[in-house]
Amino acid sequence: MLAHVKSSALNGIDAYPIDVEVDLAAALPSFTIVGLPDAAVRESIDRVRTAIKNSGLEFPSRKITINLAPADVRKEGPSFDLPIAVGILAASGQIDGDSLDDTIILGELSLDGSVRGVSGVLPIALSAKEQEFKRIIVPARNVKEAAIVGGIDVYPVQSLVEVVELLNDPEHMLPAVFDPNELDGLGDPVYDVDFADVKGQETVKRALEVAAAGGHNLLMIGPPGSGKTMLARRLPTILPPLSMNEALEVTKLYSVCGLLSPNEALITRRPFRSPHHSISNAGLTGGGTYPRPGEVSLAHHGVLFLDELPEFKRDVLEVMRQPLEDGKVTIARAQASLTYPACFMLVAAMNPCPCGFFNDHLKPCTCTPNMIHKYVQKISGPLLDRIDIHIEVPRLRQDELMGKTPGESSEKIRQRVCQAREIQQARFAGTKIYSNAQMTSRHLKTFCKLDADAEAMLKQGVEQLRLSARAFDRVLKLSRTIADLGDSERIRIEHLAEALQYRSLDRKYWG
Repeated sequence: MLAHVKSSALNGIDAYPIDVEVDLAAALPSFTIVGLPDAAVRESIDRVRTAIKNSGLEFPSRKITINLAPADVRKEGPSFDLPIAVGILAASGQIDGDSLDDTIILGELSLDGSVRGVSGVLPIALSAKEQEFKRIIVPARNVKEAAIVGGIDVYPVQSLVEVVELLNDPEHMLPAVFDPNELDGLGDPVYDVDFADVKGQETVKRALEVAAAGGHNLLMIGPPGSGKTMLARRLPTILPPLSMNEALEVTKLYSVCGLLSPNEALITRRPFRSPHHSISNAGLTGGGTYPRPGEVSLAHHGVLFLDELPEFKRDVLEVMRQPLEDGKVTIARAQASLTYPACFMLVAAMNPCPCGFFNDHLKPCTCTPNMIHKYVQKISGPLLDRIDIHIEVPRLRQDELMGKTPGESSEKIRQRVCQAREIQQARFAGTKIYSNAQMTSRHLKTFCKLDADAEAMLKQGVEQLRLSARAFDRVLKLSRTIADLGDSERIRIEHLAEALQYRSLDRKYWG
């Protein structure tokens, strides 16, 4: 007897169909899986056999051959347990084979026959819909992320027995229905933190507003306890809400990594990732024997915060150049080469010197000029060129620290940021660019026209700061964003002056 079951596998954050072919032959009992299975797939032999028996079903005493097609693509993970078990039951006549048409099946089996959740269900459901499958059978744990796709019947199952009953009597179970009202925060995100909690630091808040309005990268330099981390954690609260397409892209990444909770259908808030400075290259940009997304991809459409930037290994920081420039990261391995999206805002924080108190008004700095220079030199010039804003975060004065007047709320700041983003969306309509930070040289010539006074100031700034060509472009992009916040068609001298003030490291440490 021969049975065919449709399943699916992942390639990066996209899915492709897998044919699970099951053949039962009248020969000495054996169980073989072919089609480039990895260890987790080969181990399904024992899981499937035991789950079928413990579910009160008959495991055939035949020669069982399982083929996972296409055979030249490596299969990994436990999600093939359920389709393999269904294929064996269909080939032995315990399941109606006709009910398997237009059905995708995936899930991991426990030894008692219960079905466990798996990773990557959202991209698999999206792929199944594109390929016009009528239904998908998924573990109950993954039902929300599958049901959000719409246009395909989603059946959540908790055990192998439920799957058998569903396939033999499709009418006895109704598909899961997604209620859009269950989404929490899409279009109106709710956060636990707010800029109203931050005392003082008005200059830094303005820099963060500019960064959010144009999608610019930002570096904060200040002594310990000046509020750098507190400010960074509030940046997502002033970013525009995720669109549905952006939310789906982010959720696909988290689904592939198995980071989506059972109660979460869709990620509706912009990600905020803050890895420790001991992170490896693979942890930051992705990798492994079979590549998985790293922190730069998990921060897609959100914020990647690197605290104590000089403490990160230099080679780890340098691998961020490609994603910062291209908005994606490519991981090449002998087995596979995958590309993951990585369009994020980089926000970093550092002390001004090894002791942390250079230019501090309360504590004297104990570092020599050479020590300070070596400390800052841990961050390469090319990486700094890719950071648009360098802003100093001074220690709060006593009156600011003791003040009781709340600061401006995140909601008010976000309104101004959204207005600036709407101007940019109109400007870049019909392109793949969504913010000023993504402008190319061609866009700079078209949209970053300067007044005569502004041109003269820019020439002087380039000479004094010795800006590289990339830093020069960053200043123009910043000026365009500042002009958008001021609802100005042209970039005026005050917009350019503010942009030049955001090159703190160029003014003080380099050269």
